[in-house]
Amino acid sequence: MSQLEDMQLFVSVLEQGSFTAAAEVLGLSKQFVSRRVAALEARLGVRLLNRSTRKLSATALGQSYFERARRILQDVAETDMLVSEQGASPRGALRLAAPMSFGTLHLSELLPAFMQRYPEVNIELDLSDRTVDLLGEGYDMAIRIGELADSSLIARQLAPLHMVTCASPAYLAKHGEPQTPDDLRAHECMLYGHSKSVEWHYWRDGRSQRIALHGRYRVNNGELVRDAAIAGLGLTMLPTFIVGDALASGQLVTVLEAYQMPAGKVYAVYPQHRQSSLLVQFLIDYLREALTSQG
Repeated sequence: MSQLEDMQLFVSVLEQGSFTAAAEVLGLSKQFVSRRVAALEARLGVRLLNRSTRKLSATALGQSYFERARRILQDVAETDMLVSEQGASPRGALRLAAPMSFGTLHLSELLPAFMQRYPEVNIELDLSDRTVDLLGEGYDMAIRIGELADSSLIARQLAPLHMVTCASPAYLAKHGEPQTPDDLRAHECMLYGHSKSVEWHYWRDGRSQRIALHGRYRVNNGELVRDAAIAGLGLTMLPTFIVGDALASGQLVTVLEAYQMPAGKVYAVYPQHRQSSLLVQFLIDYLREALTSQG
């Protein structure tokens, strides 16, 4: 037998609590299972089990080997499943959470196209700028933008995130164009987010500068902030996936171009136990390809 098969026999013995029970589950003889576990111990040069007429238990080394072996066997099973399913089309239901603006500007087109490609897929999409609890609220995957908090979730990058500071030509003609980040304090700045105090972060010549701002207009929806900027209400800092079309049309223009803003990323995050979900993997790969092609 192979090392993996011997490993499976040993794990089964401990999970079932005896050689007899393990043999029944595996459809093998008790003597065969006992001999293979003994051969495994001989190969490793350690005793894995405490044997007595009353009870079977793992030694300290045996318990360590059991825990690691069980993880290895689970990984092998998941890998086999994922590879075997690659020739099949994804199917089933997916519960997805995403930020409001990203959802309306990108997922509104991408998800219907994905569902047309895979007609046996059902998607429930929740658009909200709050950070959902994937495990506690039963989501299969979420899209998150910017810096990620430490968590047990698996994260895969979908696309880069580019931020710009911008305003309408009419606002700049009336109030002037800021030349440095410090000049922003003399301007009307519109803030995107929930926090009472917002910092805009800039880099130039290797030096970092953070400007704390308290604007009159604060909204937790990027499209509304963009529309207010187009209307001439003030300056704002937003990702290009929100203001890209307005910049291209000339409704908005960028300022402080000599300064860099921290680059961010758009991520897909999902719980570890759903790592091998064919549907989640297909959707992530699809979104990465589509968002990359959009630039």
